[in-house]
Amino acid sequence: MTLSTIHFIYIFFTILILISIFRKKDITIVCVFGVLSIALYSSKSIPLSIISVFNGFLYAITELLPIILIISIITAFSKLLSVTGINEAIVSPLSKLIKNKYIAYWVIGITMMIISWFFWPSPAVALIGAVLIPVAKKVGLPKLSAAMAMNLFGHGIALSSDIIIQGASKLTANAANISISSLNSTLIPLEIVMGITTTVIAFFIVLRDIKKNTVSQGYSEQTTQEFSKSASNIIKLSKKQKNLYALLVFAGYLLDIILMIVFSLTGGDATAFVGGTTLFLLIITFLGNYKFNNMKEITPYIVDGFQFAFKVFGAVIPVATFFYLGGNGFESIIGDILPANSNGIINDLGIALSNAVPLNKAIATATVSSVGLLTGLDGSGFSGLSLVGSSAMLFSQSMPINISALASIGQICTIWIGGGTLIPWALIPVAAICDVSPFDLARKNLLPVSIGLIVTIIFAIIFFV
Repeated sequence: MTLSTIHFIYIFFTILILISIFRKKDITIVCVFGVLSIALYSSKSIPLSIISVFNGFLYAITELLPIILIISIITAFSKLLSVTGINEAIVSPLSKLIKNKYIAYWVIGITMMIISWFFWPSPAVALIGAVLIPVAKKVGLPKLSAAMAMNLFGHGIALSSDIIIQGASKLTANAANISISSLNSTLIPLEIVMGITTTVIAFFIVLRDIKKNTVSQGYSEQTTQEFSKSASNIIKLSKKQKNLYALLVFAGYLLDIILMIVFSLTGGDATAFVGGTTLFLLIITFLGNYKFNNMKEITPYIVDGFQFAFKVFGAVIPVATFFYLGGNGFESIIGDILPANSNGIINDLGIALSNAVPLNKAIATATVSSVGLLTGLDGSGFSGLSLVGSSAMLFSQSMPINISALASIGQICTIWIGGGTLIPWALIPVAAICDVSPFDLARKNLLPVSIGLIVTIIFAIIFFV
Protein backbone atom coordinates (compact mmCIF):
# COMPACT_ATOMS: atom_id res chain seq x y z
CA MET A 1 0.00 0.00 0.00
CA THR A 2 1.53 3.32 -1.15
CA LEU A 3 0.90 6.16 1.26
CA SER A 4 -0.82 9.21 -0.22
CA THR A 5 -0.85 12.88 0.73
CA ILE A 6 -3.97 12.20 2.80
CA HIS A 7 -1.97 9.83 5.01
CA PHE A 8 0.75 12.40 5.57
CA ILE A 9 -1.77 15.14 6.41
CA TYR A 10 -3.29 12.75 8.93
CA ILE A 11 0.14 11.98 10.45
CA PHE A 12 0.89 15.72 10.74
CA PHE A 13 -2.32 16.49 12.64
CA THR A 14 -1.98 13.35 14.81
CA ILE A 15 1.44 14.58 15.93
CA LEU A 16 -0.02 18.03 16.66
CA ILE A 17 -2.83 16.46 18.70
CA LEU A 18 -0.46 14.28 20.74
CA ILE A 19 1.86 17.24 21.43
CA SER A 20 -1.13 19.32 22.53
CA ILE A 21 -2.37 16.55 24.85
CA PHE A 22 1.02 16.17 26.54
CA ARG A 23 1.26 19.95 26.93
CA LYS A 24 -2.27 19.95 28.43
CA LYS A 25 -3.61 22.21 25.66
CA ASP A 26 -7.12 22.14 24.23
CA ILE A 27 -7.17 20.07 21.04
CA THR A 28 -10.66 20.80 19.69
CA ILE A 29 -9.50 23.35 17.10
CA VAL A 30 -6.62 21.12 15.97
CA CYS A 31 -9.01 18.21 15.42
CA VAL A 32 -11.54 20.33 13.52
CA PHE A 33 -8.85 21.77 11.24
CA GLY A 34 -7.44 18.27 10.77
CA VAL A 35 -10.78 16.98 9.48
CA LEU A 36 -11.26 20.14 7.39
CA SER A 37 -7.78 19.85 5.83
CA ILE A 38 -8.23 16.21 4.84
CA ALA A 39 -11.73 16.90 3.51
CA LEU A 40 -10.53 19.94 1.56
CA TYR A 41 -7.65 18.03 -0.03
CA SER A 42 -9.88 15.05 -0.82
CA SER A 43 -12.91 16.87 -2.22
CA LYS A 44 -11.28 20.05 -3.55
CA SER A 45 -14.49 21.80 -2.49
CA ILE A 46 -14.91 24.28 0.38
CA PRO A 47 -18.68 23.65 0.81
CA LEU A 48 -18.22 19.86 0.81
CA SER A 49 -15.34 20.19 3.28
CA ILE A 50 -17.47 22.20 5.70
CA ILE A 51 -20.25 19.64 5.29
CA SER A 52 -17.74 16.87 6.08
CA VAL A 53 -16.83 18.49 9.40
CA PHE A 54 -20.49 18.52 10.41
CA ASN A 55 -20.96 14.95 9.14
CA GLY A 56 -17.94 13.92 11.20
CA PHE A 57 -19.48 15.30 14.38
CA LEU A 58 -22.74 13.54 13.54
CA TYR A 59 -20.91 10.26 12.90
CA ALA A 60 -19.02 10.52 16.21
CA ILE A 61 -22.20 11.29 18.17
CA THR A 62 -23.97 8.33 16.54
CA GLU A 63 -21.10 5.99 17.43
CA LEU A 64 -20.96 7.28 21.02
CA LEU A 65 -24.72 7.52 21.59
CA PRO A 66 -25.19 4.12 23.32
CA ILE A 67 -22.52 5.07 25.88
CA ILE A 68 -24.01 8.55 26.31
CA LEU A 69 -27.41 7.01 26.98
CA ILE A 70 -26.32 4.55 29.65
CA ILE A 71 -24.17 7.16 31.39
CA SER A 72 -27.21 9.47 31.46
CA ILE A 73 -29.43 6.81 33.04
CA ILE A 74 -26.81 5.73 35.59
CA THR A 75 -26.19 9.37 36.57
CA ALA A 76 -29.93 10.04 37.00
CA PHE A 77 -30.34 6.91 39.14
CA SER A 78 -27.29 7.74 41.27
CA LYS A 79 -28.66 11.21 42.00
CA LEU A 80 -32.04 9.81 43.02
CA LEU A 81 -30.38 7.29 45.36
CA SER A 82 -28.34 10.11 46.90
CA VAL A 83 -31.30 12.45 47.44
CA THR A 84 -33.44 9.69 49.03
CA GLY A 85 -30.61 8.42 51.23
CA ILE A 86 -30.81 4.90 49.77
CA ASN A 87 -27.18 5.15 48.68
CA GLU A 88 -26.15 5.11 52.35
CA ALA A 89 -27.94 1.78 52.82
CA ILE A 90 -26.21 0.40 49.71
CA VAL A 91 -22.79 1.51 50.92
CA SER A 92 -23.18 0.31 54.52
CA PRO A 93 -22.59 -3.48 54.08
CA LEU A 94 -19.84 -2.96 51.50
CA SER A 95 -18.07 -0.51 53.78
CA LYS A 96 -17.55 -3.35 56.26
CA LEU A 97 -15.71 -5.30 53.55
CA ILE A 98 -13.89 -2.30 52.05
CA LYS A 99 -12.49 -0.77 55.21
CA ASN A 100 -10.10 1.73 53.68
CA LYS A 101 -9.15 3.45 50.43
CA TYR A 102 -6.28 1.03 49.72
CA ILE A 103 -8.48 -2.06 49.85
CA ALA A 104 -11.06 -0.16 47.76
CA TYR A 105 -8.58 0.18 44.87
CA TRP A 106 -8.04 -3.59 44.64
CA VAL A 107 -11.66 -4.63 45.29
CA ILE A 108 -13.03 -2.22 42.69
CA GLY A 109 -10.36 -3.24 40.16
CA ILE A 110 -10.66 -7.00 40.62
CA THR A 111 -14.48 -6.86 40.63
CA MET A 112 -14.36 -4.82 37.43
CA MET A 113 -12.00 -7.36 35.87
CA ILE A 114 -14.16 -10.37 36.72
CA ILE A 115 -17.40 -8.80 35.45
CA SER A 116 -15.62 -7.53 32.31
CA TRP A 117 -14.38 -11.04 31.53
CA PHE A 118 -17.98 -12.21 31.29
CA PHE A 119 -19.71 -9.20 29.74
CA TRP A 120 -16.94 -6.84 28.51
CA PRO A 121 -16.19 -3.54 30.22
CA SER A 122 -19.12 -1.32 29.14
CA PRO A 123 -21.83 -3.06 31.18
CA ALA A 124 -19.28 -3.66 33.95
CA VAL A 125 -18.73 0.11 34.21
CA ALA A 126 -22.45 0.59 34.77
CA LEU A 127 -22.64 -2.12 37.44
CA ILE A 128 -19.53 -0.98 39.30
CA GLY A 129 -20.56 2.65 39.02
CA ALA A 130 -23.94 2.02 40.61
CA VAL A 131 -22.69 -0.16 43.48
CA LEU A 132 -19.00 0.31 44.31
CA ILE A 133 -18.22 3.94 43.42
CA PRO A 134 -20.33 5.19 46.38
CA VAL A 135 -18.20 2.93 48.61
CA ALA A 136 -15.01 4.44 47.19
CA LYS A 137 -16.39 7.86 48.01
CA LYS A 138 -17.18 6.86 51.60
CA VAL A 139 -13.76 5.36 52.37
CA GLY A 140 -11.93 8.30 50.78
CA LEU A 141 -10.47 6.74 47.62
CA PRO A 142 -9.90 9.68 45.21
CA LYS A 143 -12.23 9.51 42.25
CA LEU A 144 -9.33 9.57 39.79
CA SER A 145 -7.79 6.57 41.59
CA ALA A 146 -11.12 4.70 41.42
CA ALA A 147 -11.26 5.47 37.71
CA MET A 148 -7.72 4.12 37.25
CA ALA A 149 -8.63 0.87 39.02
CA MET A 150 -11.76 0.35 36.90
CA ASN A 151 -9.98 1.24 33.69
CA LEU A 152 -6.74 -0.74 34.10
CA PHE A 153 -8.43 -3.91 35.34
CA GLY A 154 -11.42 -3.71 32.98
CA HIS A 155 -10.42 -2.12 29.68
CA GLY A 156 -6.84 -3.26 30.20
CA ILE A 157 -6.48 -6.75 31.70
CA ALA A 158 -9.96 -8.16 31.08
CA LEU A 159 -10.54 -6.87 27.56
CA SER A 160 -7.07 -7.64 26.22
CA SER A 161 -6.98 -11.17 27.68
CA ASP A 162 -10.67 -11.86 26.83
CA ILE A 163 -10.44 -15.38 28.28
CA ILE A 164 -14.21 -16.02 28.51
CA ILE A 165 -15.90 -14.43 25.47
CA GLN A 166 -12.78 -14.69 23.26
CA GLY A 167 -14.11 -12.22 20.69
CA ALA A 168 -10.86 -10.28 20.54
CA SER A 169 -8.74 -13.45 20.55
CA LYS A 170 -10.77 -14.91 17.69
CA LEU A 171 -10.05 -11.88 15.48
CA THR A 172 -6.32 -12.04 16.21
CA ALA A 173 -6.03 -15.82 15.91
CA ASN A 174 -7.97 -15.97 12.64
CA ALA A 175 -5.79 -13.27 11.08
CA ALA A 176 -2.62 -15.05 12.27
CA ASN A 177 -3.99 -18.42 11.06
CA ILE A 178 -3.54 -20.08 14.47
CA SER A 179 -5.96 -21.56 16.99
CA ILE A 180 -7.26 -19.58 19.98
CA SER A 181 -5.73 -22.16 22.34
CA SER A 182 -2.34 -21.62 20.69
CA LEU A 183 -2.74 -17.86 21.05
CA ASN A 184 -3.76 -18.19 24.71
CA SER A 185 -0.68 -20.28 25.50
CA THR A 186 1.39 -17.11 25.25
CA LEU A 187 -1.31 -14.45 25.67
CA ILE A 188 -2.19 -15.44 29.24
CA PRO A 189 1.37 -15.43 30.70
CA LEU A 190 2.16 -12.17 28.89
CA GLU A 191 -1.11 -10.68 30.16
CA ILE A 192 -0.17 -11.69 33.72
CA VAL A 193 3.13 -9.81 33.36
CA MET A 194 1.38 -6.79 31.86
CA GLY A 195 -1.44 -6.77 34.39
CA ILE A 196 0.69 -7.17 37.51
CA THR A 197 3.28 -4.61 36.38
CA THR A 198 0.70 -1.99 35.42
CA THR A 199 -1.70 -2.28 38.35
CA VAL A 200 1.05 -2.44 41.00
CA ILE A 201 2.79 0.64 39.59
CA ALA A 202 -0.58 2.40 39.40
CA PHE A 203 -1.24 1.49 43.05
CA PHE A 204 2.04 3.06 44.12
CA ILE A 205 1.10 6.17 42.13
CA VAL A 206 -2.22 6.23 44.00
CA LEU A 207 -0.35 5.93 47.33
CA ARG A 208 1.98 8.77 46.33
CA ASP A 209 -0.88 11.00 45.25
CA ILE A 210 -2.83 10.39 48.44
CA LYS A 211 0.25 11.08 50.56
CA LYS A 212 1.03 14.28 48.66
CA ASN A 213 -2.67 15.14 48.40
CA THR A 214 -2.20 15.89 44.69
CA VAL A 215 -5.59 14.53 43.60
CA SER A 216 -9.04 15.58 44.65
CA GLN A 217 -10.63 13.13 47.05
CA GLY A 218 -14.02 14.78 46.76
CA TYR A 219 -16.84 13.57 44.57
CA SER A 220 -19.48 15.77 43.02
CA GLU A 221 -21.94 17.01 45.60
CA GLN A 222 -24.20 18.80 43.15
CA THR A 223 -27.12 16.40 43.73
CA THR A 224 -28.30 17.92 46.99
CA GLN A 225 -28.03 21.46 45.65
CA GLU A 226 -29.78 20.81 42.34
CA PHE A 227 -32.67 18.81 43.79
CA SER A 228 -33.17 20.51 47.14
CA LYS A 229 -36.37 22.12 45.86
CA SER A 230 -37.95 18.74 45.21
CA ALA A 231 -36.63 17.15 48.40
CA SER A 232 -39.67 18.34 50.34
CA ASN A 233 -41.85 16.13 48.13
CA ILE A 234 -39.92 12.98 49.05
CA ILE A 235 -41.55 10.50 51.42
CA LYS A 236 -39.24 10.10 54.41
CA LEU A 237 -38.13 6.46 54.53
CA SER A 238 -37.31 4.47 57.60
CA LYS A 239 -34.00 2.67 57.87
CA LYS A 240 -35.78 -0.62 57.15
CA GLN A 241 -37.37 0.81 54.00
CA LYS A 242 -34.03 2.14 52.76
CA ASN A 243 -32.50 -1.28 53.31
CA LEU A 244 -35.30 -2.86 51.26
CA TYR A 245 -34.63 -0.49 48.35
CA ALA A 246 -30.91 -1.17 48.65
CA LEU A 247 -31.66 -4.89 48.49
CA LEU A 248 -33.80 -4.26 45.41
CA VAL A 249 -30.86 -2.56 43.68
CA PHE A 250 -28.50 -5.44 44.54
CA ALA A 251 -31.09 -8.02 43.45
CA GLY A 252 -31.76 -6.18 40.18
CA TYR A 253 -28.13 -6.11 39.14
CA LEU A 254 -27.50 -9.66 40.37
CA LEU A 255 -30.43 -10.84 38.26
CA ASP A 256 -28.88 -8.97 35.33
CA ILE A 257 -25.64 -10.92 35.75
CA ILE A 258 -27.49 -14.25 35.96
CA LEU A 259 -29.64 -13.54 32.90
CA MET A 260 -26.66 -12.30 30.88
CA ILE A 261 -24.93 -15.60 31.57
CA VAL A 262 -28.04 -17.67 30.78
CA PHE A 263 -28.83 -15.85 27.53
CA SER A 264 -25.18 -15.20 26.56
CA LEU A 265 -25.64 -11.43 26.41
CA THR A 266 -22.36 -9.61 25.85
CA GLY A 267 -21.05 -6.30 24.55
CA GLY A 268 -23.73 -3.89 23.34
CA ASP A 269 -26.61 -6.19 24.26
CA ALA A 270 -25.32 -6.55 27.83
CA THR A 271 -24.86 -2.79 28.10
CA ALA A 272 -28.42 -2.18 26.88
CA PHE A 273 -29.76 -4.79 29.31
CA VAL A 274 -28.03 -3.13 32.27
CA GLY A 275 -29.20 0.29 31.05
CA GLY A 276 -32.81 -0.88 30.76
CA THR A 277 -32.69 -2.44 34.21
CA THR A 278 -31.30 0.79 35.66
CA LEU A 279 -34.13 2.77 34.05
CA PHE A 280 -36.77 0.50 35.60
CA LEU A 281 -35.01 0.63 38.99
CA LEU A 282 -35.04 4.42 38.67
CA ILE A 283 -38.81 4.44 38.02
CA ILE A 284 -39.61 1.95 40.80
CA THR A 285 -37.44 3.84 43.31
CA PHE A 286 -38.98 7.16 42.27
CA LEU A 287 -42.56 5.88 42.61
CA GLY A 288 -41.79 4.57 46.09
CA ASN A 289 -40.18 7.79 47.29
CA TYR A 290 -42.24 10.64 45.85
CA LYS A 291 -45.78 11.65 46.66
CA PHE A 292 -48.26 10.58 44.00
CA ASN A 293 -49.08 14.12 42.87
CA ASN A 294 -45.41 14.84 42.14
CA MET A 295 -44.83 12.41 39.25
CA LYS A 296 -43.34 15.22 37.15
CA GLU A 297 -40.37 15.39 39.53
CA ILE A 298 -38.74 12.42 37.75
CA THR A 299 -38.05 14.53 34.65
CA PRO A 300 -35.33 16.72 36.26
CA TYR A 301 -33.34 13.59 37.15
CA ILE A 302 -33.42 12.28 33.59
CA VAL A 303 -32.67 15.71 32.11
CA ASP A 304 -29.80 16.23 34.52
CA GLY A 305 -28.40 12.82 33.58
CA PHE A 306 -28.35 13.81 29.90
CA GLN A 307 -26.86 17.21 30.70
CA PHE A 308 -24.05 15.57 32.63
CA ALA A 309 -23.35 12.99 29.90
CA PHE A 310 -23.26 15.52 27.08
CA LYS A 311 -21.11 17.86 29.16
CA VAL A 312 -18.56 15.05 29.52
CA PHE A 313 -18.83 13.83 25.93
CA GLY A 314 -18.98 17.28 24.33
CA ALA A 315 -15.25 17.89 24.72
CA VAL A 316 -14.41 14.51 23.23
CA ILE A 317 -16.65 14.50 20.14
CA PRO A 318 -14.25 16.64 18.00
CA VAL A 319 -11.34 14.38 18.98
CA ALA A 320 -13.33 11.22 18.30
CA THR A 321 -14.34 12.64 14.90
CA PHE A 322 -10.72 13.01 13.81
CA PHE A 323 -9.76 9.48 14.83
CA TYR A 324 -12.95 7.92 13.46
CA LEU A 325 -11.90 9.56 10.20
CA GLY A 326 -8.69 7.55 10.37
CA GLY A 327 -10.58 4.33 11.04
CA ASN A 328 -13.85 3.06 9.58
CA GLY A 329 -15.56 6.44 9.36
CA PHE A 330 -13.78 7.97 6.37
CA GLU A 331 -16.42 7.02 3.82
CA SER A 332 -19.31 8.16 6.05
CA ILE A 333 -17.63 11.48 6.86
CA ILE A 334 -15.97 12.48 3.57
CA GLY A 335 -16.96 9.88 1.00
CA ASP A 336 -15.51 6.97 -0.94
CA ILE A 337 -12.30 8.77 -1.97
CA LEU A 338 -9.53 6.54 -0.60
CA PRO A 339 -7.95 4.00 -3.03
CA ALA A 340 -9.82 0.72 -3.44
CA ASN A 341 -7.03 -1.24 -1.72
CA SER A 342 -7.04 1.04 1.33
CA ASN A 343 -7.99 -0.41 4.73
CA GLY A 344 -8.46 3.01 6.32
CA ILE A 345 -5.82 5.64 7.02
CA ILE A 346 -4.61 4.22 10.34
CA ASN A 347 -4.51 0.61 9.10
CA ASP A 348 -2.67 1.73 5.96
CA LEU A 349 -0.02 3.35 8.15
CA GLY A 350 0.30 0.14 10.18
CA ILE A 351 0.74 -1.97 7.05
CA ALA A 352 3.35 0.43 5.70
CA LEU A 353 5.26 0.22 8.98
CA SER A 354 5.22 -3.59 9.04
CA ASN A 355 6.55 -3.72 5.47
CA ALA A 356 9.34 -1.19 6.01
CA VAL A 357 11.44 -2.81 8.74
CA PRO A 358 14.42 -5.21 8.62
CA LEU A 359 13.88 -8.77 9.80
CA ASN A 360 15.02 -10.09 13.19
CA LYS A 361 13.06 -11.24 16.24
CA ALA A 362 13.50 -8.11 18.33
CA ILE A 363 12.59 -5.75 15.50
CA ALA A 364 9.69 -7.97 14.42
CA THR A 365 8.27 -7.88 17.97
CA ALA A 366 8.78 -4.14 18.23
CA THR A 367 7.14 -3.65 14.83
CA VAL A 368 4.03 -5.69 15.60
CA SER A 369 3.81 -3.84 18.93
CA SER A 370 4.09 -0.50 17.11
CA VAL A 371 1.40 -1.56 14.65
CA GLY A 372 -0.83 -2.36 17.63
CA LEU A 373 -0.08 1.00 19.25
CA LEU A 374 -0.73 2.84 16.00
CA THR A 375 -4.00 1.12 15.15
CA GLY A 376 -5.17 1.64 18.73
CA LEU A 377 -5.32 5.39 18.13
CA ASP A 378 -8.88 5.14 16.81
CA GLY A 379 -9.99 4.22 20.33
CA SER A 380 -11.92 1.07 19.40
CA GLY A 381 -9.30 -1.46 20.43
CA PHE A 382 -10.63 -4.10 18.04
CA SER A 383 -10.08 -2.51 14.63
CA GLY A 384 -6.34 -3.27 14.63
CA LEU A 385 -6.50 -6.90 15.79
CA SER A 386 -6.75 -8.38 12.31
CA LEU A 387 -3.80 -6.26 11.23
CA VAL A 388 -1.52 -7.32 14.11
CA GLY A 389 -2.52 -10.95 13.54
CA SER A 390 -1.72 -10.77 9.83
CA SER A 391 1.53 -8.90 10.57
CA ALA A 392 2.56 -11.70 12.94
CA MET A 393 1.83 -14.27 10.22
CA LEU A 394 3.81 -12.21 7.70
CA PHE A 395 6.92 -12.22 9.93
CA SER A 396 6.53 -15.93 10.74
CA GLN A 397 6.65 -16.75 7.03
CA SER A 398 9.88 -14.80 6.61
CA MET A 399 11.84 -16.06 9.64
CA PRO A 400 11.68 -18.69 12.43
CA ILE A 401 9.60 -16.95 15.10
CA ASN A 402 6.86 -17.84 17.60
CA ILE A 403 3.78 -16.55 15.79
CA SER A 404 1.46 -16.91 18.79
CA ALA A 405 3.77 -14.80 20.96
CA LEU A 406 4.00 -12.16 18.25
CA ALA A 407 0.22 -12.07 17.81
CA SER A 408 -0.29 -12.00 21.60
CA ILE A 409 1.93 -8.98 22.16
CA GLY A 410 0.20 -7.25 19.24
CA GLN A 411 -3.22 -7.88 20.80
CA ILE A 412 -2.06 -6.61 24.20
CA CYS A 413 -0.66 -3.40 22.71
CA THR A 414 -3.71 -2.78 20.52
CA ILE A 415 -6.33 -3.20 23.24
CA TRP A 416 -4.44 -1.63 26.14
CA ILE A 417 -3.98 1.48 23.99
CA GLY A 418 -7.19 1.61 21.98
CA GLY A 419 -9.54 -0.41 24.13
CA GLY A 420 -8.44 1.55 26.04
CA THR A 421 -6.35 3.03 28.81
CA LEU A 422 -4.42 5.81 27.05
CA ILE A 423 -6.79 7.16 24.40
CA PRO A 424 -9.01 9.79 26.08
CA TRP A 425 -11.98 9.21 23.76
CA ALA A 426 -11.96 5.53 24.78
CA LEU A 427 -11.97 6.41 28.49
CA ILE A 428 -15.25 8.31 28.53
CA PRO A 429 -17.51 5.68 30.20
CA VAL A 430 -15.22 5.23 33.22
CA ALA A 431 -14.39 8.94 33.39
CA ALA A 432 -18.06 9.89 33.32
CA ILE A 433 -19.08 7.39 36.00
CA CYS A 434 -16.26 8.60 38.28
CA ASP A 435 -16.79 12.27 37.39
CA VAL A 436 -13.24 12.90 36.18
CA SER A 437 -11.75 14.25 32.96
CA PRO A 438 -10.90 11.50 30.41
CA PHE A 439 -7.76 13.49 29.56
CA ASP A 440 -6.66 13.55 33.22
CA LEU A 441 -7.30 9.82 33.45
CA ALA A 442 -5.27 9.17 30.27
CA ARG A 443 -2.34 11.21 31.63
CA LYS A 444 -2.51 9.37 34.97
CA ASN A 445 -2.49 5.99 33.17
CA LEU A 446 0.39 6.92 30.90
CA LEU A 447 3.31 5.99 33.19
CA PRO A 448 2.06 2.60 34.50
CA VAL A 449 0.77 1.46 31.09
CA SER A 450 3.95 2.57 29.28
CA ILE A 451 6.19 0.76 31.78
CA GLY A 452 3.92 -2.28 31.63
CA LEU A 453 4.11 -2.45 27.83
CA ILE A 454 7.90 -2.05 27.81
CA VAL A 455 8.37 -4.78 30.44
CA THR A 456 5.94 -7.12 28.66
CA ILE A 457 7.56 -6.63 25.24
CA ILE A 458 11.03 -7.30 26.68
CA PHE A 459 9.67 -10.37 28.54
CA ALA A 460 8.11 -11.65 25.30
CA ILE A 461 11.35 -11.21 23.34
CA ILE A 462 13.45 -13.01 26.00
CA PHE A 463 11.13 -15.93 26.85
CA PHE A 464 8.70 -16.51 23.98
CA VAL A 465 9.56 -15.01 20.60
